[in-house]
Amino acid sequence: MAKSVSTFMLRQRAFLKLYLIKLVEEERLYGLEILETLKGEFKAYGYKPTHSEIYKSLHELMADGILDRYRRPKEGTKLQEVVYYRFNDLEEAKRYKKQLKVELDRCVGLLQKALKDNYR
Repeated sequence: MAKSVSTFMLRQRAFLKLYLIKLVEEERLYGLEILETLKGEFKAYGYKPTHSEIYKSLHELMADGILDRYRRPKEGTKLQEVVYYRFNDLEEAKRYKKQLKVELDRCVGLLQKALKDNYR
C-alpha cells in the first residue's frame, strides 16, 4: 500500500483483503464459505461482494506472499477437492491490516466531515 494517499475512499479490493485476512485468522478457509460469510456480513449495508472480486483479492494476497492455498478432499467424497487458504506470512498480514487501519481512519474522518458539514 502506498504511503501517499491519492484516492478519496478505500478501494473495494483493499476492503475485501482486510476481511479475507480476518476470516483466515478465524480459520474460515474455504473459498465458497468465505463468499457466503461476507455476503451475510454486509447484506444490511446493501453491499454484495462478487465471486470474481473475492477470488481476485485472494489471488492478490497470494501474489503478495500473505496467503497460500492448498487442496483437501471434500467431506463425504473421494474425488472432489476443495481449496482452502492459510497464512504464508502472518507478519505481512498483520502489517497489511495495520496499514489499512490508518486508511480506514482517514476515510471515516472524511465521511464524518461530510455528514457534519451537510446534514446538521
